[in-house]
Amino acid sequence: MTAEKPKVSPPKTVAAGLPGVAHGLAKGLGGMGARRTALTLLRVNQADGFDCPGCAWPEPDKRSHFEFCENGAKAVAEEATLRRITPDFFIRYPISVLAAQSDHWLGRQGRLTSPMVKRPGTDSYSPITWEEAFDLTAQQLRAIEPDEALFYTSGRTSNEAAFLYQLFARTYGTNNLPDCSNMCHESSGVALKATIGVGKGTVSLDDIHHARLIVVVGQNPGTNHPRMLSALEQAKRNGARIMSINPLPEAGLIRFKNPQKLSGLVGRGTALSDLHLPIRVGGDLALFQAIGAHLRAWDAVDHEFIRTRTTGFDTLTDPDPDLVRKATGLDSDAVEMAARMFADSDATIVCWAMGLTQGRDAVATIQEIVNVQLMRGMVGKPGAGLCPVRGHSNVQGDRTMGIWHEPPAWVHRLIDPPEKAGYDTVEAIRAMRDGRAKVFVGLGGNFASATPDTAVTEEALKRCTLAVHISTKLNRSHVVTSRDQTMLILPCLGRTERDRQKGGEQFVTVEDSMSRVHASRGRLEPASELLRSEVAIVCGLARATLGVDWSSYMDDYRAIRAVIARVIPGFEDFEARVEKGFTLPQGPVGTMRFTASPLRPLDVPAGRLILQTVRSHDQYNTTIYGLDDRYRGIKNGRHVIFVNPLDLTELGLHDGQTVDIISEWADGERVAKGFRIVAYPIARGCAATYFPEANVLVPLDSTAAGSNTPTSKQIIVRLEP
Repeated sequence: MTAEKPKVSPPKTVAAGLPGVAHGLAKGLGGMGARRTALTLLRVNQADGFDCPGCAWPEPDKRSHFEFCENGAKAVAEEATLRRITPDFFIRYPISVLAAQSDHWLGRQGRLTSPMVKRPGTDSYSPITWEEAFDLTAQQLRAIEPDEALFYTSGRTSNEAAFLYQLFARTYGTNNLPDCSNMCHESSGVALKATIGVGKGTVSLDDIHHARLIVVVGQNPGTNHPRMLSALEQAKRNGARIMSINPLPEAGLIRFKNPQKLSGLVGRGTALSDLHLPIRVGGDLALFQAIGAHLRAWDAVDHEFIRTRTTGFDTLTDPDPDLVRKATGLDSDAVEMAARMFADSDATIVCWAMGLTQGRDAVATIQEIVNVQLMRGMVGKPGAGLCPVRGHSNVQGDRTMGIWHEPPAWVHRLIDPPEKAGYDTVEAIRAMRDGRAKVFVGLGGNFASATPDTAVTEEALKRCTLAVHISTKLNRSHVVTSRDQTMLILPCLGRTERDRQKGGEQFVTVEDSMSRVHASRGRLEPASELLRSEVAIVCGLARATLGVDWSSYMDDYRAIRAVIARVIPGFEDFEARVEKGFTLPQGPVGTMRFTASPLRPLDVPAGRLILQTVRSHDQYNTTIYGLDDRYRGIKNGRHVIFVNPLDLTELGLHDGQTVDIISEWADGERVAKGFRIVAYPIARGCAATYFPEANVLVPLDSTAAGSNTPTSKQIIVRLEP
């Protein structure tokens, strides 16, 4: 591996523009070549094209010919790369050598092209036929109790594949269906289901465009959902005000140069945030409680809405101002200014992402946001509502399709599912660690890198007798193994590729972050003739394990959609409606509830900081596109930690110094070694570093109350030279 030598420059104050175009195209040209880049990118997020394998931000009704962002171009280039991993690659690189490489190096080796097996007692992968792979998996699954198997799912999985996957697992006899949502937006689903009756957001893209106030909290759209900036720009030009609440100032919310407009390429762009609140990590619960207290004191509440649509308003109490200051790090004038913006708006949307969902009090925090919106009557009206912004392109659709550790009611229309609740992601790791789970099957994703407590998770994975990874590219999970373990890599088609089955060329469907369902059709020739679709792989596993004949589903995906239409509410007449796309019911459902939560600011000992993990601009989830973070001024390095200059002075540290990051817990300390300090305008008392490098600092047992989501945004650490 090449050692990192980070170079640091001042952070940017503007996002996209010509640099965004240049960087996106450079990744495409470097990985795909000129002709393939043009053919592929012009199909991204088009009605007759494929859904971007990146984020879940929805497409507008009137689409540009260039309906992709810089990071979308990078995601497509990663999948449509011309690089190939053939069986010869695994002769040159035994697993012990691959395990020493970085995640970035592993991902850059190219597309997987052949089913591979690592057999007990060996240190390398060798080719295996599809039928042998299915039979090997079936033998292992039949040799154990159903609840000793885990069926993990990534958010890139299509609706059709996810539906069959959960049906396969439940017919086999388990609800062990952990998924990536357990680690990101589970807190949103729990909070919203308890308050508005449905675990999804309530707004459309049109609502964003016509809101009068948009609050973006715990979210960095410039990197994680760049196409959201276009929607914010349109809202701004329609007269909206924008409030950003985040410990770090992010370029995308300061100024945006729309690369699809001439004015964005050569002009100054659009200033977005009218108010930025540099809140302390974990202080959002206190902030929204204080905003609610101001609204009640000013009588700036919708009494009719509260009386007719809600319960529990009289349970709310005002927070202690001293606790609010301690938790938020904000002065009272800033909090009052934010509350006044809520009071003055007749159409408010609050958007959030993992900055809120991965803290100790994540569920309570989101419920406080709901409280404020209910007070103002801002749920279920045009231009207003609640907007959890999902990260992966079909993570919401997978949940709709039944990927969850408890069976939804509609499953009973298909089978009698197991009664016992299954394992979520954290419980799945515990089960592997404790020997209660023996087979792991991953439909997409990179489980080893996406999960907390890295050493514990890796040792847990190694305890399985069999691990099966359905993947497009090589990743860390493929090299986390023990000598006596059996491992399978089953290479699948990507979103960009044509899916030909006996019934002709197929398409799949996805659900975006605003509940809109639409088709996705790949246009490239598959990277290898040995690749199979996710649907075909699930059908092969079901046939070998259960003896069921799902060939009709595999041959023509319309057969799957017909069953979905019959059993899942909102999918009636699925096949006819999906050609143009349709929106599922968004709620709210029934009487909505106010929720009172205690305010318990973190007790941070002297000499410690509250650390949060973030993504760089050159990554998407666990996929590392490069070693730069252009907007934050980082080049050629990921082992960096952002700290306020005043905190560095108090701690006796300095910019450029190398430190170990140490988290302190009841069961001992955890260490992430060798991070370069970057003096940065982050909130006092806070720090930030990149995921997944900092996952080692998050204990398996440190999770959000109510959702069991790892607390990757709320880690108390000390820094040691």
